[in-house]
Amino acid sequence: MDKEIVDVLVIGAGPSGCVSSAYLKKNNINVKVVEKTKFPRLVVGESLIPRVMDHFDEAGLFPALDKMGFEKKLGARFMRGNEVCIFDFSNKFGEGWDWTWQVPRADFDNTLAQEVINKGVDLEFETEVIGIEFNGTDSITTVKNKDGKTKEIHAKFVIDSSGYGRVLPRLLDLEKPSKLSPHSAIFAHVEDINREEGEEGTLISFDIIETEVWLWVIPFSNGNTSIGIVGPTDYIEKLSENGDTKEALRKAISLSDYYVKRFGNVDFLFEPKHLKDYSCSVKKLFGDGFALTGNASEFLDPVFSSGMAFATEGGMTAAKLAIRQLNGEKVDWQKEFADYILYGVDVFTTYVKEWYTGNLQELFFHQPENPDVKRKICAVLAGYVWNKKNTFVRIHDTAIKNLAEFIKTEKQQA
Repeated sequence: MDKEIVDVLVIGAGPSGCVSSAYLKKNNINVKVVEKTKFPRLVVGESLIPRVMDHFDEAGLFPALDKMGFEKKLGARFMRGNEVCIFDFSNKFGEGWDWTWQVPRADFDNTLAQEVINKGVDLEFETEVIGIEFNGTDSITTVKNKDGKTKEIHAKFVIDSSGYGRVLPRLLDLEKPSKLSPHSAIFAHVEDINREEGEEGTLISFDIIETEVWLWVIPFSNGNTSIGIVGPTDYIEKLSENGDTKEALRKAISLSDYYVKRFGNVDFLFEPKHLKDYSCSVKKLFGDGFALTGNASEFLDPVFSSGMAFATEGGMTAAKLAIRQLNGEKVDWQKEFADYILYGVDVFTTYVKEWYTGNLQELFFHQPENPDVKRKICAVLAGYVWNKKNTFVRIHDTAIKNLAEFIKTEKQQA
């Protein structure tokens, strides 16, 4: 069997894998990437948040992405009937990027992968990991290409950025149920023929149908728009008795008084995709010789677009720690990787849970607005969930609930 020897093997060429491999190459590490699919390929997660821009910039990937002219995302709009709440990333607590992008992921991910290749990274598409063995921190990974030929890749460290493929969690029995209640989504792209001019035509929006059910609308610069429905799994499955995703998404659009005119009569550009019970978790984020990043570790919920931010945060952090370990330093992976990443996950988990209880929605739509509260929540939505100077980060587990209860009490007294 053929054999390759590298310093670091990265599994997956999505944003996390591209950020980690580009950074490793930038620091003269012998890195190889294997990707099961062929790019470009369709994937969900088209709305980014500003924190990801730090990672693309640090990895040297920002210029190639910026040239693509993706739609700029300056904030987000949340709607509930006649109530509207708009967050502006330039008006947030603390430092950080004030904007990001809304992207067709097929084009976005392909741009990332091609730029990584341009930087000299050995990236092998249509190559599947079928087995792995560890001897301390050293590993032997067996892969199979599209022609069925197998080979071994010997590495000193492995970064699993395999996304929903969740390669190492499956092979090493690391899967664990999510703490979040089961939710599902159905989405597709449309040619946005009824798009209005100006901000209305480009603004990403979340239209709340019921407390736990919401519609996303993500316009792209190419004239298409991503539209999807999210809700409890049993609700989503009842949208169509025979599981017809077109029928289900059409019905979901009809439930939106605001968007039914814009999207009620447009054709889907592909058969709508059904993502069932998407939240997932793992027993641990690292082990001797490997680290898990992005959806290969934790996936929460699409409501605040946090998925790619955790993916690139994990990819960049794992790459930096792997370099130190390869250089002979002692790395505390529990403290410097797992505890760090999981702190941010815990913050966003609170926000997702409180969104579905309705408490966070209570804060979003309360009038008159509290500018200080809004700026601090905006910083969280921008992905800066490690800034403990922000009280809505530091005491996230109580701040939202307590303030929502206070608002409800005020309403009852009024």
